[in-house]
Amino acid sequence: MEAQEGTQQTQFILAHNVFLLKHPDVQDIEKVSLKEEVIAAVKNNDMAPFFETLVADKVVELDQSVLESMRVKIEEEVKKLDEKIADAEENLGESEVREAHLAKSLLYIRIGAKEKALEQLKLTESKTVAVGQKMDLVFYTLQIGFFYMDFDLISKSIDKAKNLFEEGGDWERKNRLKVYEGLYCMSTRNFKKAANLFLDSISTFTTYELFPYGTFIFYTVLTSIISLDRVSLKQKVVDAPEILTVIGKIPHLSGFLNSLYDCQYKSFFSAFAGLTEQIKLDRYLHPHFRFYMREVRTVVYSQFLESYKSVTIEAMAKAFGVTVDFIDSELSRFIAAGKLHCKIDKVAGVLETNRPDAKNALYQATIKQGDFLLNRIQKLSRVIDL
Repeated sequence: MEAQEGTQQTQFILAHNVFLLKHPDVQDIEKVSLKEEVIAAVKNNDMAPFFETLVADKVVELDQSVLESMRVKIEEEVKKLDEKIADAEENLGESEVREAHLAKSLLYIRIGAKEKALEQLKLTESKTVAVGQKMDLVFYTLQIGFFYMDFDLISKSIDKAKNLFEEGGDWERKNRLKVYEGLYCMSTRNFKKAANLFLDSISTFTTYELFPYGTFIFYTVLTSIISLDRVSLKQKVVDAPEILTVIGKIPHLSGFLNSLYDCQYKSFFSAFAGLTEQIKLDRYLHPHFRFYMREVRTVVYSQFLESYKSVTIEAMAKAFGVTVDFIDSELSRFIAAGKLHCKIDKVAGVLETNRPDAKNALYQATIKQGDFLLNRIQKLSRVIDL
């Protein structure tokens, strides 16, 4: 499951194609070629266990002859590797034994035998002494986690990697881990932490096995827009040379970022509409599609209203290139949810902002916490008196 520098692993390309095959918004004509690509990848890697999973999920049809052929090849490979392990244990040193066990782990990863792969990786780890090599095994486990979207396995592996780094570890692996953790955070809706981890890795990105650099920049910009303030966004994203060299190659992304920063709201909504399809068809972002759409709109509406104490709904609708009714219904939902600090005067057709005073809010929160603490102390004193 190792990737050459600059190339994405075939397993992640396969996982994305399987995701698209299951996606209701992908047209049937596109699914025909996707299915061919999936079956070809499965055959090339002898992925018999994964093929059975796809058949069970009704993604592909069962071809018994193909399945049997893959099983025979796997049995032969496992037999050869077992002989290699036995020979290494009898005649060679500890490093050769470890390499033989690692080869068996990589076989199970390649064919999509998740449980066997994890078990074999644990066995390989027991034969491993160097921290760097142990870290590599954790990365293999993380790759299995992302292939199957097993967030429990990913979380435990990230914690394990961090503990290993306390024993020592090189910067290259530490930087790789930031991208893995950032992807995990993004996939679990922690966009702020994901943005910070991605931004830290922009100049040191080497995790091509997960996704190409262009996709990494795509994720970085999307997470940053809803996480950073305007000053930070300008410094870390809008003017970042690493982002500027790539952003123009990704459809609508440059317009999305720059129109937001330049307050060109009509252009922003146009670019935003162009990006929705890409976000919807991304296997990591798809579960958070509706949430992300709401967060982006909250950011852009808040930015517009920040400039005014009051503004007509008509002026705001004109700035965004939408109808008055659309803005009215949009803002009503966001105000009711507490996302926007303003009120609508429907009669006058005006929006009045009522931005909260940060100091006053802190004062009120402190008093509330103080009252809560006093109540707890009183209850405790009654228990002690008894």
